[in-house]
Amino acid sequence: MLNDKTVLITGGTGSFGNQVLERILELYTPRKVIIYSRDELKQHEMRTRLHSPIVDFWIGDVRDRQSVLSVMKNVDYVFHAAALKQVPSCEFFPMEAVMTNVVGTHNVLDAAEEQGVRKVVVLSTDKAVYPINAMGLTKALVEKLMLAKARTSISSTVFCGVRYGNVMYSRGSVLPLFVNQIRNHQPVTLTSADMTRFLLPLPTAIDLVFFALENGKNGDILVRKSPAATMGVLAAALIEVLKSKSGTKIIGISEGEKLHETLVTKEDLLRSESFPEYFRIKNLENLDYEKYFTEGKINNLPKEDYTSQNARRLDIGEVKDLLLGLREIQEQL
Repeated sequence: MLNDKTVLITGGTGSFGNQVLERILELYTPRKVIIYSRDELKQHEMRTRLHSPIVDFWIGDVRDRQSVLSVMKNVDYVFHAAALKQVPSCEFFPMEAVMTNVVGTHNVLDAAEEQGVRKVVVLSTDKAVYPINAMGLTKALVEKLMLAKARTSISSTVFCGVRYGNVMYSRGSVLPLFVNQIRNHQPVTLTSADMTRFLLPLPTAIDLVFFALENGKNGDILVRKSPAATMGVLAAALIEVLKSKSGTKIIGISEGEKLHETLVTKEDLLRSESFPEYFRIKNLENLDYEKYFTEGKINNLPKEDYTSQNARRLDIGEVKDLLLGLREIQEQL
C-alpha cells in the first residue's frame, strides 16, 4: 500500500515513530516519509543517523491548525502518534494534555479530510477505557473524535484507530526506570506487586498499526490481544535477566493509576469481530439517531471485560523471554 506513496507520521521522533519508520523503509519504497514533531534535537539525531533522501523532517505542533494543514498537502497515509502520554505530566497539566491530545487530533483529522488523505490511523491506549486519569480521559476523547469524523465526513478518507496496552521500553514506560534503578544498585520501586499490565513489545505494536492500515474500515478500532503480567513478576524477571542483586520496594499506588487495565469493554466485545490476534470493534457508520437512541439492543452481553487481570498471564520465564527479545535489553547485556 505504501509503495510510491507519501506517509506522514505525527510525533514521528518518539519510540513509535522511529520503529514505524524503520519498518516502512524496510518493507516498502515510499515516495516520501514526513516526520512531523516539535522536537528539533531528536529530528536532528534521526536525520544524521538515517541520511535518507526520502525522509523529510518538518518542525511543527499538532496544536497549530495551519501547520498541520500545510504538512498534510499531498499526503496519502497518516499515522497519528503525537500525544502527551505520561500519566503524571497529564495529571499535573491536564489542559496541556487537552491541547495536544484532543485539539491536536481534531486538527489532524480535519486537515486529512480537507487534503484528501486516503487513510488515517489514530493511536490510542488501554487507558482510554474506563479512564481515571487525565491522559486516559483525553485519549478516550481522541477515539470519539475519530469515530465522529468517520461518521460525518463526506470525503473518501478512511478514519480508523488502534488501541493497545503498555509498549515495553517505550519512552516514559516503566522498564527504563527499572533498568536505571538496577544499574545504580537501587531497589526496583513497585506501586503494587499484584498490579497487572498488558505487555507488548514495540515491534508487535507496529504489527497492529500495519494491520489497521491494511484492514481498518471507516470507524474501526483495532485492538491487539496481548498477554499480561504482574509488576512483581516483571521486576523479578528483569532482575534475573540483568543478573542483579537489587531487591524491590513497594511505594504504593499513585494517583491516576489502576490496579488492572482494560483493553476491551463488554459493550465493545458485543460489537466486535475477533481475529486470532486482534479484535475489530465496529461502530455506527453514520449519524443514524434512530439506531443510536431507539433501536439499540443489547443481547448476550459478555460477562466480563477483556482486562490485564483475566488475559493470559505470563510467568517469570515467559517475561524473561520477552525481555531478552528487546533491543534495549540486549544493549544492556
